[in-house]
Parts: sequence; C-alpha cells; structure tokens
Amino acid sequence: MRRKRPTVVCLAAALALTGCSAASTGGAKGGSALTYLTFETPSLTATFWNTSIASAEKKVPGVTVKKIVAPSTDRDAYAKQLQASGQFPDLLQSITPSTFATAGLLKPYDQKWVNANFLLPLGNAYKGKVYIPPTNSQIIPEVFYDKKLFAKAHIAQPPKTWAEFMSVCAKLKAAGVTPVELGGGDPFSASMPLTGILSADVLGKNPNWLKERYAGKVKFTDPDVKAAVGKYRTMVKNGYFEDGALGVKYADSITNFTSGKTAMYMMGSWFLGAVPKDHADDFGAFLTPTEDGSLVVPFSVGGSMAISAKTKDPAKATAFAEAWSLDPANYKALIEGDGAFPMLKGKTLDDYGVHVTKVFKDSYSYVTQQNTKVSSFGWATNDDSMPSGLNNAFYAASQALYSSDDVDGQLAKLDAAWDSATK
Repeated sequence: MRRKRPTVVCLAAALALTGCSAASTGGAKGGSALTYLTFETPSLTATFWNTSIASAEKKVPGVTVKKIVAPSTDRDAYAKQLQASGQFPDLLQSITPSTFATAGLLKPYDQKWVNANFLLPLGNAYKGKVYIPPTNSQIIPEVFYDKKLFAKAHIAQPPKTWAEFMSVCAKLKAAGVTPVELGGGDPFSASMPLTGILSADVLGKNPNWLKERYAGKVKFTDPDVKAAVGKYRTMVKNGYFEDGALGVKYADSITNFTSGKTAMYMMGSWFLGAVPKDHADDFGAFLTPTEDGSLVVPFSVGGSMAISAKTKDPAKATAFAEAWSLDPANYKALIEGDGAFPMLKGKTLDDYGVHVTKVFKDSYSYVTQQNTKVSSFGWATNDDSMPSGLNNAFYAASQALYSSDDVDGQLAKLDAAWDSATK
C-alpha cells in the first residue's frame, strides 16, 4: 500500500504544476485559499473528496480549497515531506496527531465544540487536546468469515476461544479450504493477525501496556508479547494462510476472500465497505479470540482533518474543518464505502440515510455495547499511539515473522527502534 516516496524536488515541481501552495494566500475578493492534504482509495475516490470539499466551501464564505493528494495512504510520510520543503498544508486528513503536534505544527480544536458534537470527545485526544475531531471509529481488526465455507467444513458457529479458533482452522484445512486470507505483500495488511493477537492478549490484560512502554516498564521481548507472537507463528507453521501469502497484495486479498477462495480474513472494519452487496448475508464477523473467550475490542477512534498551526487564516481553516466534519453526506459515504462507524451525538444509522448490511450492524454493536475496548495495537491516534516510525518497524517485523522463527530477534529490533525513536 505504501509506494516509493517521490523526491522533494519532484514534489515541489508537481505542486507547482497543480497550483497547490501549502501557505494560505489571499483568494478572490479578499477570501482565503487553503490547501488540504487528502488521499484516495477505491472507496474514497477523487469524486468523494471533490464533492465533500465543495459542500464545505459553500458553508464558509470566502474560502477556496485546493486539494493535495498523497501518493499513497501514508499521509504522515507525505505530510513530513511537505513540511520539510516548506509546503505544510493548511488542513490534513486522517494523520497521526502525535507525529506533528509535538513539533508544534497542529492547532487544537475548541474542546467545547468537540464536547457538543461527538460521542467520545477525548477518544483520540493527545496529551489532553483534540487535534482531529473524533468523527468515526474502527475495529482493527475483526475476523470476517464466509458462512458457506464454514458450513462446508461443518462448523456451526464462529469460535470464541483461541483453542476453538485453532480447531476451526484445522477443520477448514482438512476440508480443502484455505483458513485465513493474508495480504502479506502490503506491510500494513501483513500486520493484521499480529495486531489482533497483541491487542487481545497483551492489551486485553494490560490496557496501559503502550503507556508503560513509553515509561520503560515493559518491553516487546517480555514473555507476554513473545507468547502472543508465538500464536501467529503457529498459524503460519500449520499452513493456515494461503500459499505465497507474502506475495499477495492488499487489493487482491479482498478479492480472494470475497470470491470464496479463503474462509476468514483478519482486517480492519473498513472492509465492511467492500462486502459484496449481492451476497452480503454470506459474511459474518467475530473478534480475535482470547484464551478464555472474553471479548476484547481492538478499537481506534478516527477523525477528520487536522489544522495547521502555521496557517495564515486559522479562523477560516477551522470553520471549513468543522463544516466538513459535521456534514451528514460525508458520513453516508464513509459508512457505506469505507465501513466507518459514525460517532456523532444524538444520531442512529437511520439518520444518515444509509443502507448497511447485517454484518455491519453486528460489527457496530461492538462499538455501542459496554465491553472491554483497548487501543488497537499500532493504530491509536491518542496517547497510545506509537512513536513516529514505529508503525513501519512493526509492519516490517510482521512480514519477517511470517517466514522467520527468530521471534526474539525481531522483538529486540522493535525495542531498539522504540528506544531510538523516543530519545
């Protein structure tokens, strides 16, 4: 999913050609021109961004917004390039706040506005301040499953404990069905099984583990982390992923699963936007099983746009960001296309005019229920977010651990990377 980064020189040339400037400048008739860093996916297309920008512009007279599209979904890396070349955007979509707030690059939102509009006002707060409105949430990952393939292997219901999960995988394999899909060719996708297991086993028992890692009280090489990684290695050794899984790209992993080539798929709840509408009832979802069957929800409160602390028109930038963040049309697109769980106060799914599948409703119930929620390992945007650069190190370790028994070595590398990043 992450493509080779362009050089700063090429980047500057590209921006000059598209007319995008990272500084706010006077627009027509005394207005303000703002730049807005976005990204595109099969669900969040150029048309979505153009339409949503135009809608918010109408609500903020005198503002025009120029869109900058990140070359991959790694918004943080691209924003760093823009900042290094003096072209940091006025508005940035779905970045990791801690990466930029510590450098004084982001302007926090008025907490009163946040409190008034969102179900979990501090859900993605960083050091007590909200830099991206907590507009939506995700479960990262869920375990999606094909009901028809479960029936083929005579599996009556999804597993609740890890032992049951291993039994299900064994039955599927014995029935000639590949148990688990893994888009191992894309680093973030390759990490999903480990994210699920670590969230369930490590954070489920110690929700403060990431904060304690910052304090030096715990390490990746500790026995609980090693045991969790050992479960992943067992899945690999038992042949529960498809052949050549490290060569399967993320987009192909979706196709493989939805076309019935594999029985289960550990992926973020954004996959709900890719569930085939013509046979949506064939799919269900459950959480990564724990030893005792207790439910642990690997939760991430996402958000819309961050505001640059360097923008020349903070009032207009804030007004645009607030208008975009509350637009019902944006929520409809995010729910239906990207599987986002809306987090606006005082609304139900019916209020957004959406048509969602049963598996979406079942998944959303994990969000609305009282249960054990922990920060999804590596996906938090709050105080549980990992240091800058650690996500890439975690992804690399996930790919390496698919084919290597050197668990101690890979976890030691993560500890070293963490210590280096936090010096």
